[in-house]
Amino acid sequence: MKAFAAACVVIAVSAAVAHAQPPAPTPRPFRIVKLDPALDAIVSADATLELLGDRFGLTEGPVWVPDAGDGYLLFSDLISNVIYEWTPDGEISVFLDRSGYSGDDITHAGYQTRRGRMAVLLIGPNGLSLDAEGRLVYLATPDRAVMRLEPDGTRTVLADRYDGKRFNGPNDLAISSNGAIYMTDSVFGLRDGLANPAAELRFSGVYLIKGGTTTLLYSNAENAGGWPNGVALSPDERYLYLNAGFQNILRYEVAPGGTIRNGEIFIAGEGSDGMKVDRRGNLYTTSGAGPGEVRITSPEGKRLGVIELPVPSGEPQAQVCATNVAFGDNDSRTLYITACEHVYRIRLNVPGVHPSPGA
Repeated sequence: MKAFAAACVVIAVSAAVAHAQPPAPTPRPFRIVKLDPALDAIVSADATLELLGDRFGLTEGPVWVPDAGDGYLLFSDLISNVIYEWTPDGEISVFLDRSGYSGDDITHAGYQTRRGRMAVLLIGPNGLSLDAEGRLVYLATPDRAVMRLEPDGTRTVLADRYDGKRFNGPNDLAISSNGAIYMTDSVFGLRDGLANPAAELRFSGVYLIKGGTTTLLYSNAENAGGWPNGVALSPDERYLYLNAGFQNILRYEVAPGGTIRNGEIFIAGEGSDGMKVDRRGNLYTTSGAGPGEVRITSPEGKRLGVIELPVPSGEPQAQVCATNVAFGDNDSRTLYITACEHVYRIRLNVPGVHPSPGA
């Protein structure tokens, strides 16, 4: 690991690059790539990958919800503007409709990008988590707000602005045991990003939302680490992991009061979309767009292995990515993977950290 310094290169993703036609994916089978013998204690070499669904728009933000029964999985669809529910009996249903964009002017809503060959609008929600009471906290990216779903079905705005200015597009979040929310804000809530006249903040940042107060912890305008995306807390909540500009993964100490300090490069030259940790402190990072990969790194920064998702051949081209992961089932030993059009799961040998204390 390297100390975080201004020597990091800033990545600027232009609209032309973001909208460019990606190269055709190279077909490949599912496989587990072992880079260190310690991987065997985490995932068995003969573990199988199970497909839960493959007709989604662009999936993100999975979270397992424990209940009196077997529990269920929730995940976002950024194109369909819903939060889906998957139950262990294989049933898929809409859990929360219009959960990303609640307005009616679809001609001006949503960030335009590509999913494989398709030009699409991202109008749905992104990151999902649970608070200490088991309530769903979700990021309504086009509505530019951090939301909470109450038991009676009403929706509460937890935060939608910093310093009087509206967020640009809440992206991912991690909730600590004391209820503090760490949230990354991106440009993906606005058509054309910062070029949109509705953009009020001229940067992407990481925020601490606690006690009704929103505090800026990190800004890509003041740090050479790039714009933030995925975020996760270590099991003991001593560290905050942060993806910066799809170039480096940073690790910060969490100071008393919840702020962050002493940032360092935890993984150099590699970014991530969503990320989570298991109870041993291993970090699971996702490749984002492109061939879907879940990379497993020890708390010491050593790469242990990679879960490579299958890429099918033929037309129409399927985009298999890896946007985020979540630990689920009653023992938290199943890794759920959102992968653009697909959702997968694979059994692990270690339990993961779950946001709900009762899990």
